[in-house]
Amino acid sequence: MNSLKSTNDETRVSEQPATPDEARKGSVAAENIVQLGTATVPQAESNVFCLTIIGQVEGHMMLPPQNKTTKYEHVIPQLVAAEQSPKVEGLLIVLNTVGGDVEAGLAIAEMISSLSKPKVAVVLGGGHSIGVPIAVAADYTLIAESATMTIHPIRMNGLVIGVPQTFEYLDKMQERVVRFVTRHSKVGEVKFKELMFKTGELARDIGTTVVGPDAVSYGLIDAIGGIGEALRELNRRIAERKLAFAAPQGGEVQ
Repeated sequence: MNSLKSTNDETRVSEQPATPDEARKGSVAAENIVQLGTATVPQAESNVFCLTIIGQVEGHMMLPPQNKTTKYEHVIPQLVAAEQSPKVEGLLIVLNTVGGDVEAGLAIAEMISSLSKPKVAVVLGGGHSIGVPIAVAADYTLIAESATMTIHPIRMNGLVIGVPQTFEYLDKMQERVVRFVTRHSKVGEVKFKELMFKTGELARDIGTTVVGPDAVSYGLIDAIGGIGEALRELNRRIAERKLAFAAPQGGEVQ
């Protein structure tokens, strides 16, 4: 009888429900396995906010659910929060995008360029089409040696009314892109338009596919590099900003 009672007690103990902390940890681990393929994800406190621009930049029209997208209504609040947060001292923008909505892309690019905190961008894989203005919006931009950037004129989808006003509208929007890119990079307007309107390189379009080293030689991108180089450059700029704020007014740091 005693041994049977002992066994029943042990069974009841083992069948006790998990504590809230244990249940939460278990659910987090299960979610990580489903989403990331691993039970543990390294947690690191950082003074750098990482913004990823991936897939297709989604604008006012929703894209099909199978498309990997970056929604501008998600990005803009993140940028506002990063600007306001005292814990965030710099931004790292990582791009691997095929482009997308022109107005949404320009809105993101203008937001990035207007931030007061140091920001460094790195193009991995590709920064095509409207991804070009987003890439050059940072204070300093790097590109992986194997990454590419496709520069081409603006295109319209859907119904197009064949009147002069339509082409004037496209031309004005295109000039907005050209002005932004040339203002935030070292590439000249003549060279950028030459790359944009080049024929014979793209199979079904006019334009140019620029590989990493060529993007640097044209002045479109500042340097070749990856995440390590981007973080080193960002940390250097954060340190410079701290020194500038620490310097006494009207004088220099001794």
